[in-house]
Amino acid sequence: MLVAGLIAFGVLIGLVSPAQAALPSWPNVKIGANGPIVLSAQHLLRHRGYNIAADGDFGSGTQAAVKQFQSANGLSSDGEIGPNTWPKLVVSVQRGNNSEAVRAAQVQLNRYGYGLSVDGDFGGGTYNAAVAFQSSHGLSADGEVGPNTWQALVGGTPSSGGGSYSLPLARSALPRSEYDDPHHDYPAIDLPVSYVPAYAMVSGTAYRLSEPNGCGNGLRIVKSGVDYLYCHLSAYSVANGAAVRAGDRVATTGNTGNSTGPHLHIAIKISGTSYCPQNFLLAIYDGRTPPAPSSLPRTGCFY
Repeated sequence: MLVAGLIAFGVLIGLVSPAQAALPSWPNVKIGANGPIVLSAQHLLRHRGYNIAADGDFGSGTQAAVKQFQSANGLSSDGEIGPNTWPKLVVSVQRGNNSEAVRAAQVQLNRYGYGLSVDGDFGGGTYNAAVAFQSSHGLSADGEVGPNTWQALVGGTPSSGGGSYSLPLARSALPRSEYDDPHHDYPAIDLPVSYVPAYAMVSGTAYRLSEPNGCGNGLRIVKSGVDYLYCHLSAYSVANGAAVRAGDRVATTGNTGNSTGPHLHIAIKISGTSYCPQNFLLAIYDGRTPPAPSSLPRTGCFY
């Protein structure tokens, strides 16, 4: 009782730190996986000198790099990134760093809705996001993404009610100016890209569409009665009816259906009524919470 009382008194006056929140388990990712956790792993491998694509797809090239990394670090070379490989793969990063490892951290912070530019530059925005994440997860809020913060980021699951959003394309795919362009004849937007990954803008349920004379290979992500529609896709990355999280890869863009060239068509619909998606996408690009879909305009975003 005396010892417990002394510890409690020490915590009260700041001499003893309270116990840190329990960390989540490291995830296990392997060939066939896709999404932001794979993307961060690829950036970390690139940081360590492995010349692989950072595309969010765990393919044979990524698997080969993982096996090489494991072999070089005394690990079992099974090609899977699990609880033994992650601690050796992650790299502590802090303000002032500029690297692929910083990109990996920015991708993870964006899973939790921080809306950062994935540019590899650990500046004030990334520092503030790291501090905010640490503070909300019972970690030492020093702004450095070290081993414990990495484990909390990669192993944790963003709250479904946390308002996490993602651009439908990698930030590097298009400049901001493309996200405010009008559509040609009704509320929507056409994003000029050719056969690149497409990502879930919100967390929800994904349903495939097939409209050869219209949307082509399409996908709608349904959340709270709102349809977030993707058209002209060349391939799917999720099953029909799958639950997806914001930032998960859901498809590859393409040129299917009624399309005059490769692009990604994005629309937002509520009960069949189309709303202009431009302000929604611009808010995500700028790291702001997007407006409620029902508040978006229904005119003024097309010729």
